[in-house]
Amino acid sequence: MNLADSAFLRACRRQPVPHTPVWYMRQAGRALPEYHKVRGGVPMLTACATPDMIVEITMQPVRRYGVDAAIFFSDIVVPLKAIGVDLDIKPGVGPVVADPIRDARGIDALRPLEPDDVPYVTEAIRALTGELGGTPLIGFAGAPFTLGSYLIEGGPSKNHDRTKAMMYGEPQLWHALMERLSTIVLEHLRLQVAAGASAVQLFDSWVGAVAPADYREFVLPYTRRIFEGVTGVPRIHFGVGTGELLGVLGEAGADVVGVDWRVPLDEAARRVGPGRALQGNLDPAVLLAPWEVVERKAREVLRQGRAAEGHVFNLGHGVLPSTDPDQLKRLTDLVHEASVTG
Repeated sequence: MNLADSAFLRACRRQPVPHTPVWYMRQAGRALPEYHKVRGGVPMLTACATPDMIVEITMQPVRRYGVDAAIFFSDIVVPLKAIGVDLDIKPGVGPVVADPIRDARGIDALRPLEPDDVPYVTEAIRALTGELGGTPLIGFAGAPFTLGSYLIEGGPSKNHDRTKAMMYGEPQLWHALMERLSTIVLEHLRLQVAAGASAVQLFDSWVGAVAPADYREFVLPYTRRIFEGVTGVPRIHFGVGTGELLGVLGEAGADVVGVDWRVPLDEAARRVGPGRALQGNLDPAVLLAPWEVVERKAREVLRQGRAAEGHVFNLGHGVLPSTDPDQLKRLTDLVHEASVTG
Protein backbone atom coordinates (compact mmCIF):
# COMPACT_ATOMS: atom_id res chain seq x y z
CA MET A 1 0.00 0.00 0.00
CA ASN A 2 1.26 3.48 -0.73
CA LEU A 3 0.74 6.48 1.51
CA ALA A 4 -1.88 8.05 -0.76
CA ASP A 5 -4.20 5.10 0.02
CA SER A 6 -3.75 5.44 3.79
CA ALA A 7 -7.09 5.39 5.62
CA PHE A 8 -5.63 7.77 8.19
CA LEU A 9 -4.57 10.42 5.65
CA ARG A 10 -7.84 10.02 3.74
CA ALA A 11 -9.91 10.53 6.91
CA CYS A 12 -7.85 13.62 7.80
CA ARG A 13 -8.69 15.01 4.36
CA ARG A 14 -12.38 14.09 4.76
CA GLN A 15 -12.22 11.59 1.89
CA PRO A 16 -14.00 8.19 1.78
CA VAL A 17 -12.24 5.47 3.78
CA PRO A 18 -12.43 1.64 3.74
CA HIS A 19 -12.67 1.68 7.55
CA THR A 20 -12.28 4.21 10.36
CA PRO A 21 -8.53 4.64 10.95
CA VAL A 22 -7.18 4.39 14.49
CA TRP A 23 -4.05 5.36 16.40
CA TYR A 24 -3.52 6.27 20.05
CA MET A 25 -1.87 9.20 21.73
CA ARG A 26 1.03 7.79 23.81
CA GLN A 27 0.70 4.49 21.92
CA ALA A 28 4.50 4.29 21.96
CA GLY A 29 5.82 4.04 25.48
CA ARG A 30 4.91 3.42 29.02
CA ALA A 31 2.16 0.78 28.60
CA LEU A 32 4.41 -1.51 26.56
CA PRO A 33 6.81 -3.99 28.20
CA GLU A 34 9.05 -3.86 25.11
CA TYR A 35 9.35 -0.10 25.60
CA HIS A 36 10.60 -0.48 29.18
CA LYS A 37 13.07 -3.10 27.97
CA VAL A 38 14.51 -0.67 25.38
CA ARG A 39 14.51 2.40 27.65
CA GLY A 40 15.94 0.48 30.63
CA GLY A 41 17.02 3.43 32.77
CA VAL A 42 17.89 5.73 29.86
CA PRO A 43 16.73 9.30 30.72
CA MET A 44 13.78 10.48 28.60
CA LEU A 45 15.60 13.35 26.90
CA THR A 46 18.54 11.08 26.08
CA ALA A 47 16.14 8.58 24.48
CA CYS A 48 14.55 11.42 22.49
CA ALA A 49 17.98 12.32 21.06
CA THR A 50 19.02 8.78 20.10
CA PRO A 51 17.84 7.90 16.54
CA ASP A 52 17.99 4.10 16.89
CA MET A 53 15.93 4.26 20.08
CA ILE A 54 13.42 6.70 18.55
CA VAL A 55 12.91 4.38 15.57
CA GLU A 56 12.46 1.24 17.67
CA ILE A 57 10.06 2.83 20.15
CA THR A 58 8.01 4.48 17.37
CA MET A 59 7.68 1.12 15.57
CA GLN A 60 6.69 -0.98 18.60
CA PRO A 61 2.94 -0.10 18.67
CA VAL A 62 2.70 -0.34 14.88
CA ARG A 63 3.96 -3.92 15.05
CA ARG A 64 1.91 -4.87 18.11
CA TYR A 65 -1.43 -3.16 17.42
CA GLY A 66 -1.62 -2.73 13.64
CA VAL A 67 -2.61 0.93 14.02
CA ASP A 68 -3.13 3.11 10.94
CA ALA A 69 -0.45 5.67 11.84
CA ALA A 70 2.76 5.90 13.83
CA ILE A 71 3.56 8.92 15.97
CA PHE A 72 7.14 10.05 16.30
CA PHE A 73 8.60 9.17 19.71
CA SER A 74 9.75 12.40 21.32
CA ASP A 75 8.60 15.01 23.84
CA ILE A 76 7.18 18.51 23.41
CA VAL A 77 10.13 20.07 25.31
CA VAL A 78 12.78 18.62 22.95
CA PRO A 79 13.14 21.82 20.84
CA LEU A 80 13.44 23.93 24.02
CA LYS A 81 16.22 21.69 25.32
CA ALA A 82 17.86 21.85 21.87
CA ILE A 83 18.11 25.66 21.96
CA GLY A 84 19.71 25.65 25.39
CA VAL A 85 16.87 25.89 27.91
CA ASP A 86 18.04 24.24 31.14
CA LEU A 87 15.32 21.67 31.71
CA ASP A 88 14.86 18.01 32.49
CA ILE A 89 11.99 15.53 32.47
CA LYS A 90 11.69 14.15 35.98
CA PRO A 91 9.99 10.73 36.30
CA GLY A 92 6.56 11.06 37.89
CA VAL A 93 6.67 14.86 37.62
CA GLY A 94 7.23 15.98 34.02
CA PRO A 95 9.29 18.80 32.52
CA VAL A 96 11.09 20.90 35.14
CA VAL A 97 12.75 24.19 34.12
CA ALA A 98 15.77 25.31 36.18
CA ASP A 99 15.35 29.03 35.52
CA PRO A 100 11.69 29.91 34.84
CA ILE A 101 10.97 32.79 32.46
CA ARG A 102 9.48 35.76 34.28
CA ASP A 103 10.92 38.77 32.40
CA ALA A 104 12.13 40.09 29.04
CA ARG A 105 15.65 38.81 29.70
CA GLY A 106 14.37 35.23 29.87
CA ILE A 107 12.39 35.68 26.65
CA ASP A 108 15.38 37.18 24.83
CA ALA A 109 17.38 34.04 25.63
CA LEU A 110 14.97 31.92 23.53
CA ARG A 111 16.79 31.81 20.21
CA PRO A 112 15.30 30.36 16.99
CA LEU A 113 15.59 26.63 16.36
CA GLU A 114 18.06 25.65 13.63
CA PRO A 115 18.07 22.29 11.77
CA ASP A 116 21.51 21.53 13.23
CA ASP A 117 20.02 21.73 16.74
CA VAL A 118 18.00 18.53 16.21
CA PRO A 119 19.87 16.31 13.72
CA TYR A 120 18.56 13.22 15.53
CA VAL A 121 14.98 14.19 14.62
CA THR A 122 15.73 14.34 10.90
CA GLU A 123 17.80 11.14 11.00
CA ALA A 124 15.14 9.18 12.88
CA ILE A 125 12.27 10.35 10.65
CA ARG A 126 14.17 9.40 7.49
CA ALA A 127 14.85 5.94 8.92
CA LEU A 128 11.24 5.56 10.05
CA THR A 129 9.64 6.49 6.75
CA GLY A 130 11.74 3.79 5.10
CA GLU A 131 10.65 1.20 7.65
CA LEU A 132 6.97 2.23 7.84
CA GLY A 133 6.31 1.95 4.10
CA GLY A 134 2.61 2.71 3.57
CA THR A 135 1.95 3.57 7.23
CA PRO A 136 1.99 7.36 7.79
CA LEU A 137 4.23 8.95 10.41
CA ILE A 138 2.78 11.78 12.49
CA GLY A 139 5.24 14.45 13.57
CA PHE A 140 4.32 16.70 16.48
CA ALA A 141 5.13 19.68 18.63
CA GLY A 142 3.84 21.39 21.75
CA ALA A 143 1.84 24.56 21.18
CA PRO A 144 3.10 27.95 22.45
CA PHE A 145 0.60 28.22 25.33
CA THR A 146 1.51 24.81 26.77
CA LEU A 147 5.27 25.29 26.29
CA GLY A 148 4.97 28.82 27.69
CA SER A 149 3.21 27.51 30.79
CA TYR A 150 6.06 25.09 31.53
CA LEU A 151 8.62 27.86 31.01
CA ILE A 152 6.79 30.38 33.22
CA GLU A 153 5.69 28.01 36.00
CA GLY A 154 8.97 26.07 36.02
CA GLY A 155 7.14 22.78 35.60
CA PRO A 156 3.63 21.27 35.52
CA SER A 157 0.93 23.41 37.11
CA LYS A 158 -2.59 22.72 38.29
CA ASN A 159 -3.98 26.24 37.92
CA HIS A 160 -1.40 27.94 35.66
CA ASP A 161 -1.38 30.89 38.09
CA ARG A 162 1.86 32.53 37.00
CA THR A 163 1.07 31.86 33.33
CA LYS A 164 -2.24 33.68 33.57
CA ALA A 165 -0.72 36.42 35.72
CA MET A 166 1.68 37.24 32.87
CA MET A 167 -1.05 36.88 30.24
CA TYR A 168 -3.41 39.29 32.00
CA GLY A 169 -0.96 41.52 33.86
CA GLU A 170 1.96 41.82 31.43
CA PRO A 171 0.39 41.30 27.99
CA GLN A 172 3.37 42.75 26.11
CA LEU A 173 5.67 40.23 27.76
CA TRP A 174 3.17 37.46 27.05
CA HIS A 175 2.90 38.30 23.35
CA ALA A 176 6.70 38.49 23.05
CA LEU A 177 6.98 35.01 24.57
CA MET A 178 4.25 33.59 22.31
CA GLU A 179 5.95 35.12 19.27
CA ARG A 180 9.29 33.47 20.13
CA LEU A 181 7.70 30.13 20.87
CA SER A 182 5.56 30.06 17.72
CA THR A 183 8.71 30.64 15.63
CA ILE A 184 10.44 27.69 17.36
CA VAL A 185 7.39 25.40 17.08
CA LEU A 186 6.79 26.22 13.42
CA GLU A 187 10.41 25.46 12.52
CA HIS A 188 10.28 22.19 14.47
CA LEU A 189 7.17 21.04 12.58
CA ARG A 190 8.59 22.11 9.22
CA LEU A 191 11.77 20.13 9.89
CA GLN A 192 9.70 17.02 10.58
CA VAL A 193 7.64 17.43 7.41
CA ALA A 194 10.78 18.06 5.33
CA ALA A 195 12.30 14.84 6.73
CA GLY A 196 9.22 12.83 5.70
CA ALA A 197 6.44 13.11 8.30
CA SER A 198 3.06 12.58 6.59
CA ALA A 199 0.99 14.60 9.09
CA VAL A 200 1.58 16.74 12.18
CA GLN A 201 -0.19 17.18 15.49
CA LEU A 202 0.03 20.29 17.63
CA PHE A 203 -0.49 19.42 21.30
CA ASP A 204 -1.91 22.30 23.30
CA SER A 205 -2.36 20.09 26.33
CA TRP A 206 -3.16 22.79 28.89
CA VAL A 207 -4.99 25.43 26.83
CA GLY A 208 -8.30 24.23 28.29
CA ALA A 209 -7.35 26.46 31.25
CA VAL A 210 -8.33 29.61 29.31
CA ALA A 211 -11.75 31.01 28.40
CA PRO A 212 -12.76 31.35 24.72
CA ALA A 213 -12.39 35.16 24.68
CA ASP A 214 -8.89 34.90 26.18
CA TYR A 215 -7.99 32.17 23.71
CA ARG A 216 -8.92 34.49 20.85
CA GLU A 217 -6.80 37.32 22.19
CA PHE A 218 -3.79 35.59 23.69
CA VAL A 219 -3.44 32.22 21.90
CA LEU A 220 -5.28 32.04 18.57
CA PRO A 221 -2.97 34.38 16.56
CA TYR A 222 0.04 32.16 17.32
CA THR A 223 -1.73 28.84 16.72
CA ARG A 224 -3.05 30.19 13.42
CA ARG A 225 0.42 31.33 12.38
CA ILE A 226 1.79 27.83 12.99
CA PHE A 227 -0.93 26.08 11.00
CA GLU A 228 -0.63 28.57 8.15
CA GLY A 229 3.11 27.89 8.03
CA VAL A 230 2.82 24.10 7.76
CA THR A 231 1.65 23.06 4.31
CA GLY A 232 1.29 19.91 2.25
CA VAL A 233 0.29 17.54 5.08
CA PRO A 234 -2.79 17.13 7.29
CA ARG A 235 -2.59 19.17 10.50
CA ILE A 236 -4.21 18.02 13.76
CA HIS A 237 -4.92 20.24 16.77
CA PHE A 238 -5.47 18.74 20.23
CA GLY A 239 -5.98 20.01 23.76
CA VAL A 240 -7.45 18.64 26.98
CA GLY A 241 -10.56 20.15 28.61
CA THR A 242 -11.24 22.15 25.46
CA GLY A 243 -14.99 21.52 25.12
CA GLU A 244 -15.75 25.24 25.43
CA LEU A 245 -12.98 26.04 22.94
CA LEU A 246 -13.92 23.63 20.14
CA GLY A 247 -15.44 26.35 17.96
CA VAL A 248 -12.40 28.60 18.15
CA LEU A 249 -10.03 25.61 17.83
CA GLY A 250 -11.80 24.90 14.56
CA GLU A 251 -10.94 28.43 13.41
CA ALA A 252 -7.22 28.05 14.16
CA GLY A 253 -6.56 26.36 10.83
CA ALA A 254 -6.05 22.65 11.48
CA ASP A 255 -7.58 20.03 9.18
CA VAL A 256 -8.48 17.81 12.13
CA VAL A 257 -9.63 18.84 15.61
CA GLY A 258 -8.86 16.40 18.41
CA VAL A 259 -11.62 16.02 21.00
CA ASP A 260 -11.12 14.79 24.54
CA TRP A 261 -13.61 12.38 26.16
CA ARG A 262 -15.79 15.07 27.77
CA VAL A 263 -17.78 16.02 24.66
CA PRO A 264 -19.52 13.42 22.43
CA LEU A 265 -18.26 13.53 18.85
CA ASP A 266 -21.64 14.39 17.33
CA GLU A 267 -21.85 17.44 19.60
CA ALA A 268 -18.18 18.23 18.89
CA ALA A 269 -18.92 18.18 15.15
CA ARG A 270 -21.63 20.78 15.72
CA ARG A 271 -19.31 22.99 17.80
CA VAL A 272 -16.33 22.75 15.45
CA GLY A 273 -18.41 23.40 12.35
CA PRO A 274 -18.00 22.25 8.76
CA GLY A 275 -14.74 21.75 6.89
CA ARG A 276 -12.88 19.85 9.61
CA ALA A 277 -12.41 16.18 10.46
CA LEU A 278 -12.48 15.05 14.11
CA GLN A 279 -10.16 12.82 16.10
CA GLY A 280 -11.05 10.95 19.26
CA ASN A 281 -12.39 10.30 21.77
CA LEU A 282 -12.69 7.18 23.97
CA ASP A 283 -11.90 7.90 27.64
CA PRO A 284 -8.48 6.26 28.26
CA ALA A 285 -9.76 4.93 31.59
CA VAL A 286 -12.38 2.81 29.79
CA LEU A 287 -9.51 0.53 28.75
CA LEU A 288 -9.07 -0.43 32.41
CA ALA A 289 -12.62 -1.88 32.44
CA PRO A 290 -13.71 -5.35 31.23
CA TRP A 291 -13.67 -5.91 27.46
CA GLU A 292 -17.47 -5.81 27.06
CA VAL A 293 -17.44 -2.24 28.45
CA VAL A 294 -14.60 -1.24 26.10
CA GLU A 295 -16.50 -2.68 23.13
CA ARG A 296 -19.76 -0.92 23.99
CA LYS A 297 -18.07 2.43 24.54
CA ALA A 298 -15.95 2.12 21.38
CA ARG A 299 -19.02 1.37 19.25
CA GLU A 300 -20.66 4.46 20.76
CA VAL A 301 -17.67 6.60 19.71
CA LEU A 302 -17.81 5.15 16.19
CA ARG A 303 -21.54 5.87 15.96
CA GLN A 304 -21.14 9.46 17.18
CA GLY A 305 -18.14 9.92 14.88
CA ARG A 306 -20.35 9.43 11.84
CA ALA A 307 -21.60 12.98 12.40
CA ALA A 308 -18.14 14.28 11.47
CA GLU A 309 -16.99 14.87 7.89
CA GLY A 310 -14.00 12.63 8.64
CA HIS A 311 -13.21 10.59 11.76
CA VAL A 312 -9.92 9.29 13.13
CA PHE A 313 -10.55 7.02 16.12
CA ASN A 314 -8.34 7.79 19.10
CA LEU A 315 -8.50 8.13 22.86
CA GLY A 316 -9.56 11.38 24.47
CA HIS A 317 -6.02 11.73 25.90
CA GLY A 318 -2.94 9.51 26.13
CA VAL A 319 -2.80 5.79 26.89
CA LEU A 320 -2.60 5.31 30.67
CA PRO A 321 0.54 3.52 31.98
CA SER A 322 -1.48 0.68 33.54
CA THR A 323 -3.32 -0.18 30.30
CA ASP A 324 -3.13 -3.81 29.16
CA PRO A 325 -1.63 -3.76 25.64
CA ASP A 326 -3.93 -6.66 24.67
CA GLN A 327 -6.93 -4.37 25.23
CA LEU A 328 -5.49 -1.90 22.73
CA LYS A 329 -4.89 -4.65 20.19
CA ARG A 330 -8.49 -5.87 20.55
CA LEU A 331 -9.75 -2.29 20.34
CA THR A 332 -7.80 -1.66 17.12
CA ASP A 333 -9.25 -4.80 15.55
CA LEU A 334 -12.76 -3.89 16.71
CA VAL A 335 -12.59 -0.38 15.25
CA HIS A 336 -11.38 -1.76 11.92
CA GLU A 337 -14.02 -4.53 11.76
CA ALA A 338 -16.97 -2.49 13.05
CA SER A 339 -16.40 0.42 10.68
CA VAL A 340 -15.82 -1.35 7.35
CA THR A 341 -17.63 0.49 4.58
CA GLY A 342 -19.17 -1.21 1.57
